[in-house]
Amino acid sequence: MSAESPGHQNGFKSFLSKALRPKKSRQTLRKGRSTTDLRLSPRSSVEEAPPMPELAPLHAHRLKYKELHAQVDSQLGERRDYTEIIHSIGTLDVNDTSAATYENNENRPPGEGDIASLSPKLWVHIAGYLNPADAASLAIANTTLYQRLGPRYLMALNHPDNETHKTNFLSGLDISFPHHLLCFPCIQYHRRTQEGKERIRPSHVINPLFNCPNAKNPLKPPPRHRITHGRNIPFVFVQLVMRAHRFGPSYGLAAEALGRRWQRDDWSHTSRFHINAGRLLMRVTSQTFAEPGLAPSAQRMLLYSREDYWPYFSACAHWRDGELMPSCKCALEHIPRPRSTGGLQGIEHRVKDRIAGQVFDPNALTTLCGFCRPMRRCPECPTEYLIEVKLCEDHVDKRFKQAIVVTRWSDLGDGTTPGGIEWGAINGKRDDYDSFVHYAKRGIASIFEAAFTADTLPGQRVVSLNPKNKKLGEKGDQWY
Repeated sequence: MSAESPGHQNGFKSFLSKALRPKKSRQTLRKGRSTTDLRLSPRSSVEEAPPMPELAPLHAHRLKYKELHAQVDSQLGERRDYTEIIHSIGTLDVNDTSAATYENNENRPPGEGDIASLSPKLWVHIAGYLNPADAASLAIANTTLYQRLGPRYLMALNHPDNETHKTNFLSGLDISFPHHLLCFPCIQYHRRTQEGKERIRPSHVINPLFNCPNAKNPLKPPPRHRITHGRNIPFVFVQLVMRAHRFGPSYGLAAEALGRRWQRDDWSHTSRFHINAGRLLMRVTSQTFAEPGLAPSAQRMLLYSREDYWPYFSACAHWRDGELMPSCKCALEHIPRPRSTGGLQGIEHRVKDRIAGQVFDPNALTTLCGFCRPMRRCPECPTEYLIEVKLCEDHVDKRFKQAIVVTRWSDLGDGTTPGGIEWGAINGKRDDYDSFVHYAKRGIASIFEAAFTADTLPGQRVVSLNPKNKKLGEKGDQWY
């Protein structure tokens, strides 16, 4: 072929034309396929394709299923799909206690119209079935109810016979008064004078938390509980701790703020508090050094205060009934007595120890017997005791000595009113409490100790403080 032939081109222009030429189509014709040129009939190929649906097939199936299976509730007029209800149950957390209910829903429709639809006579009839405290709470629930019932139920609380109901009514208003405290002798709220700085003081120290006209009235003493000799816990501190637990720190104090350490009459005491299940628990540990071989009179001098004839350690109001003090005296008798090392008697002791293969150690660990070792639980109040004899260091003499340790655990109640069952039981003002029913599965000591340490108390057998159920009080002779 010649150079002038149109099929043969040389030079840079020919190179570019070949480089920029579109690639050959990858779609090759195969045997058995149609040889129709698709470029000649584009319209026919588009017309033969099926039309696209407006919705996705799965969503269209769901809509069609709802239309076929939707039902109308005859009572509420709502459409119900049982399959959708079952699927929603699977996606919801049935254990979620924070789910919004109708009562806690802020977007629910107002109910004043329904309340106003009932006549005032009917509302008065309904309030007649309630006690004075509940009737007064119903009257101030909203403006519509107050217009229907009037102030008669609030005025009825001022009657002397309704003091308990008035206390219960006012205790329910704690959330509205963070800067006040309910005074139970006056049955009214007083402004806090030591807000955020309230501290437990000894009983001989004047420590008012608010200005009360009955502060020095011996006929209306404030409710309090005796912890040890010279120490008590006023109910107002239980109220402060539980208010802070329920409503927030600005309403009171933390439970850790009540703990104290103090010494008096050769006894050292340590108190600690903990909140469990909406109630305040208290632990008081008391100990003192004890000499071995004490006479009965010396044991009483060691255990009892000569001012009020109560034990130096912490005890509930039922300590005279039962085996608390006999158990303490029995534990004192287990302290090993020193042996005389002179003369024939000392030689006899050394020979016996050599034959037995043991060495006498007056500072050895003391093992208690089956009578004083078990943990004691008061059947009439939520209180448990544990009596131990430990080897403790005396920082004055710089040596180790045997000491008796008495630990008490108690449930002080929910802190709403002094008429609570736990507070009334530990102060001996109620006789309808059974601690073995309220704490049938787990003891107070186990609950308290599990909250602070992973280690548990040694396995102790819990027995009744008063197994014979004798209630003699001061008339009995076992307590002294």
